[in-house]
Amino acid sequence: MEIFSWNVNGIRAIIKKNFKDFLSRYNPDILGLQEIKISQKDIEKENLAFKNYKVYWNPARKPGYSGTAVLLKKDIYNSLKNVFSLSEDTEGRVQFLEFKDFYLVNTYFPNAGPDLERLDFKIEFNNKLLNKIKKLEKNKPFVIGGDYNVAHREIDLARPKQNAGNAGFTREERDWMSTFLNSGFCDIFREFHPQTRKYTWWTYRAPRARAKNIGWRIDYFCVSGSILERVEKGEIKDKVKGSDHAPVKIKIKIK
Repeated sequence: MEIFSWNVNGIRAIIKKNFKDFLSRYNPDILGLQEIKISQKDIEKENLAFKNYKVYWNPARKPGYSGTAVLLKKDIYNSLKNVFSLSEDTEGRVQFLEFKDFYLVNTYFPNAGPDLERLDFKIEFNNKLLNKIKKLEKNKPFVIGGDYNVAHREIDLARPKQNAGNAGFTREERDWMSTFLNSGFCDIFREFHPQTRKYTWWTYRAPRARAKNIGWRIDYFCVSGSILERVEKGEIKDKVKGSDHAPVKIKIKIK
């Protein structure tokens, strides 16, 4: 099974660019999207649908903000048991999908904000999500993909010294990521590429940041340690354009 995750920075924007070509070329079995930036009303009004896929939408209450969605191939959809979120998830940041032998989480972790005004909110959200995951992990293992909005280590961004203390590279966020991984989860890209400098996000604010590869690795797939041996591949598709983020992918054996 090939599972992709992609912060598309607006579902309508990416549809006008290369989204259908992406689906045709890579043919993901499951695709988690973040930052869809569309309301439930507009999803229904525009009748958004994609050939051969069943879509689960989780828009934010605030129109044009945040939100997540998951696309499932029709045969994968047939094996789905349950879909749910956190009860307080008004910003559409997390989706749980339960399959026979694992849970999949599609998540868009909060940004701490340019002045770190949402740092406390982010850490609280992160802890609530982790607590929920650890409770459910007693039943079956997890695959957790999405935009984590943190570069964990210095190798995960092009300019660590200049960004020390900035949103996405604060000590609090990095410590939380360490806590998360130490609680039994594996960062799949790092498992397969321990010393590789490769990024998933490039700011629009710096001229030609992507062309110069001045980026951050903030999009991840992490899995429960108990199923690490079933993961065959972990990749960053940094040649795929259309968003300020690149898609990430894992290939995993499913029982």
